[in-house]
Order: sequence, then structure tokens, then C-alpha cells
Amino acid sequence: MSHVPGLPGQPPHGEGRADPGVFGAPFEPRPGVYGEQYAAPYGPPAPHPPHGHGHPQPPGGGRKARRRTGAVVAAVLAGVLVIGAGAWYATGDGGSGDSKPPVAQGSASAAPEQTDDTPPGRTRTPAPTPADLNAARKDGESKVLWVQANTVDLPGRGGSQFGPWFAGDIVAKAMHRTVSGYSAADGTPKWSVDLRARVCSAPTLPSTDGKIVVALESGPPDSAQCDRLLMIDLRTGTEGWKATFERVGVWDGLSDIAMAVNGDVVTVGRTSRTDAYRISDGKHLWDEVPGNCQPYGFAGGAVPLAATSCQTAADDHAIQHVRRIDPATGKEVWSYPVKKGFKVDQFYSTDPPVISLRQGKERWGIVILNADGTYRSQLVGNDGENYAPRCGKDLRAQNPNLDNCLGVAADTDTLYLATEPVSAGRKTLPTNAVVAFDLATGRSRWRTDAPAEQNLMPLRVEDGRVLMYLDAMRHYGRNKGGGIYALPPTGGALQPVLRHPESATGVEASFSTAHIAYSGGRAVLTQPYISGGDDQQEKDIVSMLAFGD
Repeated sequence: MSHVPGLPGQPPHGEGRADPGVFGAPFEPRPGVYGEQYAAPYGPPAPHPPHGHGHPQPPGGGRKARRRTGAVVAAVLAGVLVIGAGAWYATGDGGSGDSKPPVAQGSASAAPEQTDDTPPGRTRTPAPTPADLNAARKDGESKVLWVQANTVDLPGRGGSQFGPWFAGDIVAKAMHRTVSGYSAADGTPKWSVDLRARVCSAPTLPSTDGKIVVALESGPPDSAQCDRLLMIDLRTGTEGWKATFERVGVWDGLSDIAMAVNGDVVTVGRTSRTDAYRISDGKHLWDEVPGNCQPYGFAGGAVPLAATSCQTAADDHAIQHVRRIDPATGKEVWSYPVKKGFKVDQFYSTDPPVISLRQGKERWGIVILNADGTYRSQLVGNDGENYAPRCGKDLRAQNPNLDNCLGVAADTDTLYLATEPVSAGRKTLPTNAVVAFDLATGRSRWRTDAPAEQNLMPLRVEDGRVLMYLDAMRHYGRNKGGGIYALPPTGGALQPVLRHPESATGVEASFSTAHIAYSGGRAVLTQPYISGGDDQQEKDIVSMLAFGD
């Protein structure tokens, strides 16, 4: 097994048996069986979160220096393919927060240039245009539909982009103090909402009728709290209801907020409490549920699964459950007890329920439940093989949603999981594979390797095929375009769905740790975190990139 610098070494393999009534038998999470989950295997290291779920978290954060690097990852389970990512958490206010008119296709040239605004010794590279990127397009390749340069003046060390969210022919995102909507077809700006406060959390998916509820900060920068809500209609950019939720007790942290949409309900989860609001009119539906076990986060979608933690005498919240809860009433439908000391890490799927459980950084288990919450199986990894889905919560200090992973997908019978990338030599980029697991037994069925020096990340199952994103490769003068590909339930050869042009490899490769959405025959890549060496470099960054036929 591999060892990640800065992390504890993994214990040796062992079969182990589950305690009765915990994972159901015959397995318990085995130390190291799935391998370490690498933070950002394809890009620069991202800021690591100081906090996680299930324990008290101090509010706020400090202002950082201007130099930054950082970009991160993640995804979602159903509906539009949206892959989340990480963020440096800042409450400081550095930029003006004003967004200039969006530019849907960037500058006319990608050649470096020196301007009066560029610091001495630095050059700037304006964003390329679709015409630039499509000039050498080959037969069978899709087109770059539009390029969106960053337009928001950001504070401190940059900021996170939330989204993308799709509603009809609109694709929308939130950045710092702005929520913007664009034409999904050509990137034309359609509307923009000035929030006058920083976005600190947002659901992974909008409601089915195209509404999103974002969380906003209040208070001075050095002690800001994430405690306000605003509903926005993504189809029109119209602001709706507003609400404020208050901190209740010492365990109620307002720094890490997990949000999810289930039907007409948005939930706002934190360490020991969840508030639920009706999206259509903003009515507060419920908060604390009976008993000493409280939900701290939901997974979005049609099946409302929640992670709950229980107040104990030791005040360690070490007892957790997976529960199906009616989001409109807060009433429990069923409950599955998690082995003591393990915490709900992510919901890889809600239908069927597939849950990632962790005990610190050393132990990891993936449990599969039946629709009624009873134990079905647990994943049994292949010897010598590590698995590496990438989830936003592990890499960002804010917005730790429980439904935003890239590299994992499930249908009724099969779980598709990305392996850890492995390099064949010093001058080659790492390559991974996708492994299919039988949900009835937890054991592997087949494996399909990605093309050399590229990586496949499962997104969702649609029309009987697993859809995957293949990343772009640019290394030592070798270029390979990325794209959307598919595999049938039996595995085999990759089936191209959307082949991105090799001529756009340079800019696509810069999105190696991106949110990725595939909707309406278009692939939209969104940078999860925007940062540059100075204001001008920051505004030259390509923040969104769209492909289609």
C-alpha cells in the first residue's frame, strides 16, 4: 500500500469481522483496503480544510496573503453531472466584489503580453477565444462552444466558484458576491445578481424547477458567520425570499455549512443541527428533531438521506447514523447505525444507498444498503489496488456538502469506482482505471483501463451506460484531448460520447481539478477556485469552458 507524505502510514491488510448489528457481516472496514484518498492527484496541492463534520468547529477565518495557488475537485450523484471542488476559506474582504460585464469568449489572442497593470517581470496571457481553440479541430471532434474569462475582483487569496447549475437553457454559477447566468448554448451573459455579501455555501444541485438557495456571510470580515439565505430563480435571475438562521448552543457552528435540495426543500446542516426551508416560499419547516441524534447534512436528490451525529457524555459525537428523513417534516423513515468511531464521509449514491465511512485518515469503508436501510454488502477491494474518488469536502474548508464526489457512480446492481492513478515511468503521467463492483456481494466484476497518461472518472449511469469524464493530457509536447465517454454494464472498449478537440488541450488541462457538468449534449467545465498572482492574472483565468457538437 502507498504512503502519502504528511499522512499516517496505513495499517497492514486484514480481513476483520463486523460487530453484530453494525455493518451486518461478514466484513468491517479494513485498514487501507481502498488505499489513501489522494487530495489532488492531477494538479497543484489545494488548501486543506481545518475542520470536518461531527465535531465542533470555530467560526470565521483569517485574512491571507495575496500569493496563492490552489485548485480542487469533486462531483454529484444524480441529475446533471456536477463535480464539486475545493476552496480556500476566507472571510477577509480584499476585492471590491463588483463583477464587470462578463466576457463570453475572452480576448482575441492568447499570446503573452505586458500591460501597464502587469507587475514588473510578469506577463499576462489573455483567455483564448473559441476560434483560437477550434482552428485545428479534427474530424470527429466536438467544438469549443464558448470560453468564459473570470470577471470578478476577488479578495485575499482568491475565491470559490459554486455551481454550475442548469435551469432550462441557462447555466449559472456563484462567485464571491455575485451569482450569474449564461446561455448554455453560446455563453452569452443573461443576468447577474449583486449579492453585497460573500457566498459561503450552496447546494450541489438546484431544485427541479430551476431555483437555488445560497448561503451568505454577515458581520465584519474577521468574525463573519455563514447565517443568511437567499433564493434565486436561475431561469430569470430574480431574487426571492431571504432568511436568517441563528446559532443555537456551543455545538452549532456557522463556519462549515452543508446544503442540499430534496424536492421543494433546502436543508442547511452544521455540526449538531439542521434547518429546513420550503424553497417555493421560504417557510421554515423544522430544525431540531426529537432525541440526542441530530442531522448535520443531507444528500440532494429524490431519496433524502442524512448523516446524523449523537451527543454523548464524552461530547465527542462519535456515534453516527445514516437515516432516511422526510425533508418536509424532519420525521425519520429508517435508520442505519454506523460502527462507533466511524463518520459518514460522503453519499456516493442515494438510490441505491452507497455510503463512504471513515475513521480518521487511516480507515475507510464503503457500505451498501437496501432501500429500507438494512445492510446489503460492503465493498471488498482487490489486493494491491487503491481507489481514489475525489470529494470536495476533503479539500475545502467551506461548503462541505455530502453529495459532491467525482470518480464514483452507481446503478441498481453495480458501483463504478476510479482507481488511484499510477505512473509507468519518470517521464509519463499517471493512468488510472475504472472498476465495476457487484452491489450484492461487494466484489469486483471487471476493470477497464484509461488511455495511457489519462484518467477516467465516473460521473453517473444513464440509459444503461456509465458516463465518465476523460481528462485532457499535455506533457512533454504530447497532447490528448479529453471528453465524455461511456461504458456498457459489461465493461469493454470505451465509447465516445463527446470528443473534445486536441487543439484545446492546453486550456482544458488547466481544468484538471474542475467541476464538470454534462447536460443537453454539452460538457461545461468550471474552475472550482480562482486565484492569480495579481488582479490582472486573476481576471485572465478561464473560469468556464464549454464543449459541444
